[in-house]
Amino acid sequence: MTLRVLIADDQELVRTGLRMILDAQDGIDVIAEVTNGREAVDVAQRLRPDVCLLDIRMPVLDGIEATRLLAGPDVDAPLAVVVITTFDLDEYVHGALKAGARGFLLKDAGPELLAQAVHAAANGDALIAPSVTARLLASFADAAPSGPPAQPVDALTEREEQVVLTVARGRTNVEIADELHISLSTVKTHLASLMSKLGARNRVEIAMWAYETNRVPR
Repeated sequence: MTLRVLIADDQELVRTGLRMILDAQDGIDVIAEVTNGREAVDVAQRLRPDVCLLDIRMPVLDGIEATRLLAGPDVDAPLAVVVITTFDLDEYVHGALKAGARGFLLKDAGPELLAQAVHAAANGDALIAPSVTARLLASFADAAPSGPPAQPVDALTEREEQVVLTVARGRTNVEIADELHISLSTVKTHLASLMSKLGARNRVEIAMWAYETNRVPR
């Protein structure tokens, strides 16, 4: 199946580069380019792309609000959003993840990681640039909290606690399976259980919860 992607960025050079990279990938087709967040929301709601690739800083409506309108907890039929940014410690990224983004990448991530992020988002997974995952989430954990972290519906098992730590460190499902010596299907089962217990929509929120509850040594 070909994945349909919308690109939103106010810089023409960036949009052109992203389109060239994605159109060169098998199974990905860029169906629209827009220059601001308001256009992104309007066009995405009309075309229903498989993945929306949104810049954080855009005119009219920024990437955070656009993400919230497309993928937020109050959206009946949320779309998959991947946020892209120039700065690995952009202060807006945390807000975008909270607003429902399934991950974020730096604009210099490279073709392979960009394609992986698109496929992950379309599959209901999430990908954060591995080079900045731990530092980024740790920096947000150090920021003033908006409220106490959510408590799990049921206590986490010992194995689930281990999976939480690997997710927080940016490990992929395959890497988690190798590190914990379990099957890939077992990893997916644990992730599904964690999302249910924590009320998390994706692995990004699991990772953020791990830092908010000081489960990750720093």
